[in-house]
Order: sequence, then structure tokens, then C-alpha cells
Amino acid sequence: MAQIWIVLFMPIAVLVHMHSAQGQGVTLKRVMFILGDSLVDPGNNNYIASIARANFAPNGIDFPGGAATGRFCNGRTVADVLSQKFGLPFLPAYLDPRSRGPAILGGINYASAASGILDSTGENYIARLSMNKQIQYFQNTQQQFIQQLGPAAAKQVFSDAIYFFVIGSNDYINNYLQPISRTARQYTPKQYETLLVNEYSRQLTVMYNLGARKMAVFNVGPLGCIPSQLANQRSADGRCITYINDYVQGFNAALRRQLNVLTARLPGSTFVYGDAYSLVMDRVTNPAQYGFVNVNTGCCGIGAYSGQLPCITGVTPCSARNRYFFWDPFHPTDAVNAQLGELFYSGDPSIVSPINIQQLGAMP
Repeated sequence: MAQIWIVLFMPIAVLVHMHSAQGQGVTLKRVMFILGDSLVDPGNNNYIASIARANFAPNGIDFPGGAATGRFCNGRTVADVLSQKFGLPFLPAYLDPRSRGPAILGGINYASAASGILDSTGENYIARLSMNKQIQYFQNTQQQFIQQLGPAAAKQVFSDAIYFFVIGSNDYINNYLQPISRTARQYTPKQYETLLVNEYSRQLTVMYNLGARKMAVFNVGPLGCIPSQLANQRSADGRCITYINDYVQGFNAALRRQLNVLTARLPGSTFVYGDAYSLVMDRVTNPAQYGFVNVNTGCCGIGAYSGQLPCITGVTPCSARNRYFFWDPFHPTDAVNAQLGELFYSGDPSIVSPINIQQLGAMP
């Protein structure tokens, strides 16, 4: 399942303060599209033969209405928080049968638990929507917009919309770091980093060619700190696994450099880089400063650090959910997502650069 980071988490389309787009009597003010993994999956995996699912209690215990929608959280994802900051409803899952017609005109969420940049990522969870598959589904959505708004208005919608990308965590957790990993045998860590960044760059370029211009890309968080890795690596003291975080930091640095290249190469594009890694590490290192008392054990899970099995029906979650950083072996709690969402929305360039999400949404 996609793990913490943004893609946090964790990497993803965002929302947008758009120019009005007129078409067949419909006026659109804000549209956003989200591509990514379980950090922002609203329930797409409910509709495929995947074992990476969260559409059962106690997941969603703090979500509006107490519903287990398929989100891997006790409440909202970062994408949900950003939607609220813009005064928008939560975006519907692309695979939800109700996501048709006027219901999609505010945008769509394509994110899928266990998905990655590489098509092979997440094979251990059987079905998932890879980034390439999500882009194919976005193309389907474009045709639906054209049918409802007409070609000219639809083109303006896609140009004005904000796109969130939260992806990359699983390419390590559910690919390179797996016990029997083909990619780990085939590539050194640096070669793998290059493979991922090159493929991600190609995918972002495809989205640009499909009309995307305002793209927020979130880096991968410190995967060496999540409960599943602490359990897998048999951490004796609950401290982060250094070599895993080193892999992630190499990827993040290469991704940031590549976004600068894309900005220069693709006329009219704006790429925003969200530094989830630094925000998460700061909270793991200084938990009391941010209201947390536990930053290495899942609130809901089984085994060492509650990190060996996920939050499943019958497992009783912790009572102080707003004091825990992790909800389950991989994902942050609603309390964490609320903090990160606020910072990505209005933070300074040390957090989100060259501009924040609020400023991205205000761009003409």
C-alpha cells in the first residue's frame, strides 16, 4: 500500500482557482485532478481485485459520518484537506460507478493503493492502478469533459486545473525493498533512482502534452521511519532506518532537479515541489512540538510497532488518535494530514516551492 509520502504523502493533482470555463450552460470555477497512491486513494481500490483495501472499519472512524470509504486513514487524506481549503467537496474516485456526467466536472481522483511509477510496483497486492494506468483513465475523463462542455471549454478546463501527484513510496516499499526483488538484483540504488526519475519525468511530460500546466509534485517521505519498515528491519529502539531514508533522499533530490529541467523545457508549465520528507522528519524528531506523543507505532495494526499487519476489522485502534503520527503500518493520521495540508496550502518556499498551493490556485 502506498506509504506515506507524498506523493505524503504522497504524490497527485491538486486543486485550482480556475478561470470560468463556459460550455453548454455549465460554468466551472475550480477543478482538480489527483494521481497517486494510497496516501490519497479515496476508494478506487474498492472496485478492483486488490488486497490493498481499506473499505472497512475501523478505517474512517474519524471521517465525516464515520464512513470507511476506502481511505487508508482514520479520517481525511492530504488531498481531502486541500480540497477543503479551497472550499471544494472531496473528489470522487474515478472507478466509483457514480463518477459520471456532471459528477466529474469538479475533478476526479485516480489514486490507487499499492500503485507506483513503475508498472511492476505493487505486484504483491495483485491489482492496482499504476501511474501509467491512471494517465490512461485521465484521457478517458478528457473525452467525457469534451462531451459535456465542448472541445474549447474542455481544453481551457484542463489548462486551468491543478494537478496533484503523490507517488513513489511504493516503488521502494513494494518493489525495490521487497525481500525477493527483481529490481534490487537488476539495479544499484543510484541506477534505480535514475530509472524512477526518468520514468516519472516522462509521465509528467505526457500530462503536459494532454494539457496540464499547473502541477504540484510531492516528494517521498522518510520511509525508513514508518512502522512497517521498523518492524521489517527489526529496529531495536524505534529509530528510523538510515539506509532506506538515504535511498529516498537521493530520489527526492533527483526529482527536484528534474522538475527544474521540465519547467525550463515545457513552455507555460508550473511545477510546484512539496517537501513532505522534511515536514515528516521534523515531526518524527520533535513530536511534542507538534502535539504528538507517538511517532513510530501505528495507532491501528498488529505486531511489532503495529507494523506487521494492517488495520483490519476486529483490531481496536488507539484512543488518542490525534496524538499518534501513524494510523497504520504505512499511513499518517488525520491530525498529521491536517497539518501537512495547511502547510502545503500556505507555507513558505522552505516547504513548498517556488510557490505554495494557494498561490498556484490563484495563478491566471
